[in-house]
Amino acid sequence: METFHIDVPMPSMGATVNELTVIALKTQPGDRVTKGQRLADLESDKSVFEFESPCDGTVQAVLVKAGDVVAVGTAFLRVETSDASLRHLESKGGPAAAPVPAAPKPAAALVWTPRATKMVQEAGLDPAAITDIAATGPGGRVSGDDVAAYLAKIGKA
Repeated sequence: METFHIDVPMPSMGATVNELTVIALKTQPGDRVTKGQRLADLESDKSVFEFESPCDGTVQAVLVKAGDVVAVGTAFLRVETSDASLRHLESKGGPAAAPVPAAPKPAAALVWTPRATKMVQEAGLDPAAITDIAATGPGGRVSGDDVAAYLAKIGKA
């Protein structure tokens, strides 16, 4: 079977979601993947979800890294496949596109899950003002469990 390279785009999660944060990558160049295999964990402003491979193939290049904020539709990774139904995603040749630069973030800034942000705001606190909270969630983010423990510690539970 003939193989070709496709550039897999960042998925669209709805009309109001323009970018996604890469929380964790589960694949690297050279890995064989199967359709439906988990390739990464992504986060929108409302939820965290698993990104799955659209086909069987071999990962040629990962064009993002954990922590990157990537626009919907931007090439996420390049896969060599023989799945003709994905021919419309065929790479136009040449080397893999350059990785998308990460959005600048302060080095010490905490990254909050949507649930954690909501919990803190409902407690009348500003997430940006909290610096002494443990961040034990995926990718070192502040989770809802972290907020519950912090609120109990400060007597706001």
